[in-house]
Amino acid sequence: MDEIVKQAMAKWPNVPHCYGWLALDARGNWRMRDERAQHFNEAGDKLTNPALVSFITRNYQCDELGRWYFQNGPQRVYLNLETTPFIARTDPLHGFVLHTGAPLGEVDAAWLTEAGELLLRSGDVLAQLDDRDFAQVLPQLELNGRPVGDNALLAWLDAAASDPASLSPLTLRVGERAVPLAAIARDSVPAAFHFQRLPQA
Repeated sequence: MDEIVKQAMAKWPNVPHCYGWLALDARGNWRMRDERAQHFNEAGDKLTNPALVSFITRNYQCDELGRWYFQNGPQRVYLNLETTPFIARTDPLHGFVLHTGAPLGEVDAAWLTEAGELLLRSGDVLAQLDDRDFAQVLPQLELNGRPVGDNALLAWLDAAASDPASLSPLTLRVGERAVPLAAIARDSVPAAFHFQRLPQA
């Protein structure tokens, strides 16, 4: 957290929190949601100012209730999350990098939702892969130890929804390791990983 933010928190400790005005989309963009965006449930305007984006990123954290927020001086600006608290992209050096610019670290578990969204966990960090990078990761998916094609993957997702007990082993090849992939319902992700997509006061 920035030192100037810590000073502002100490100076004005009782500033009301803010909800609904800031969001993180599924591609790792911070979005400002004005009154119109909130009224019509729109995504909001993508923030592109490098200094502002960097400031939000440095002061992005989570409270004890699993609500993610940006500490804006003395005020907490709670975020609407389209998916998970972090978004990952492929990276030739680190494997996966978060939307904050930090490397994800060693992937220790992975899941696929019914919509084909790939979730990656490294320690306490849960990140959904940016959908634009899924094609790059697809060759790393193996079914029964062999590369999985589009049709086989779709069949696996169908079986995950209808008959989970019948699933063949699906893994994500990360370097020399084969990380098991489990199926998870998209709507169950926040409860499973203790965070809130739409924080409320």
